[in-house]
Amino acid sequence: MKLGLQLGYWGADPPAGAQDLVLEAERLGYDSVWTAESWGSDALTPLAWWGSRTSRIRLGTDLIQLSARQPAATAMAALTLDHLSGGRFVLGLGVSGPQVVEGWYGMPFPKPLARTREYVAIIRQVLAREERVTSPGPHYPLPHPGGLGLGKPLRSIVHPLRADVPIILGAEGPKNVALAAEIADGWFPIFYSAQHEQMYLDSLQEGWARPGARRAPEDFEILPTVTVVLNPDVEQAADAIKPAVALYVGGMGAREMNFHFDVFCRLGYEAEATTIQQLYLDGHHQEAIAAVPRRMVEEIALIGPREKIRDELEAWKESHVTTMLIGAHDPTVVRAMAELVL
Repeated sequence: MKLGLQLGYWGADPPAGAQDLVLEAERLGYDSVWTAESWGSDALTPLAWWGSRTSRIRLGTDLIQLSARQPAATAMAALTLDHLSGGRFVLGLGVSGPQVVEGWYGMPFPKPLARTREYVAIIRQVLAREERVTSPGPHYPLPHPGGLGLGKPLRSIVHPLRADVPIILGAEGPKNVALAAEIADGWFPIFYSAQHEQMYLDSLQEGWARPGARRAPEDFEILPTVTVVLNPDVEQAADAIKPAVALYVGGMGAREMNFHFDVFCRLGYEAEATTIQQLYLDGHHQEAIAAVPRRMVEEIALIGPREKIRDELEAWKESHVTTMLIGAHDPTVVRAMAELVL
């Protein structure tokens, strides 16, 4: 199992010390570094900025939101960063959720699977640079069928460094996970439990078995983000993660549609997740955080003293995970995980 450094998206300000952390991760032998976006910082700019001082580590987005850019624009960014990094770029994509897609980007959310399939197909056309890029739609028709009627198929001026830049998909629902296994080079689970991975494997195996699937199971990447909190007091360590769990389960979506909520329900925490969501959406944020049980945190994170984390890592090493993305901004944690895993 490899390690990656997950820097995520920014809070109210840029994260302090991120550049030094990236350089330290590369020195320690981390395979990759990843950035994200929500509705603040974008994923591409920090990755290019921080990655410009590295020479070996892979540079990836975990993830870029589809609705933020047309597929041709995402392909342009991918081929540009791949050239600038000497072939180290990894393109991570995801549909996000309806609140962000429709509320922030002003784009329609329906048909996320069909949109993803079409989006990825256009990017692969651009990177292959074999023919002028066309797409019948219906979500991203090229050339555009309306307007002035003057659009024409084009081919990238720049010759991509690699036609096979890896494309990793973020997915949570069973159908989305199966799609990732079918058309992508890997999958980002935002919440992954090494103890209950059969829940995900059924969907992955469905995708791998489809005609024309891009990858076989043995060369498909699985890269969950795992938050790590080193603390001799396990309850204090859990308390550091509970606000994020409460936010995603309770606030990152609506009562009728929250993909993060659904994951925890499938993990067996439907009653707990329902309570957290009700409290959060009713405005009782502190009560929602307090309602997150420690065992729910321990399903998807590594918390507590070094010895406990060392023991729990065995299940991860024996799992189907290929790269554990360490969610941490603490150099001590980054070094400790390198010692325990690498």
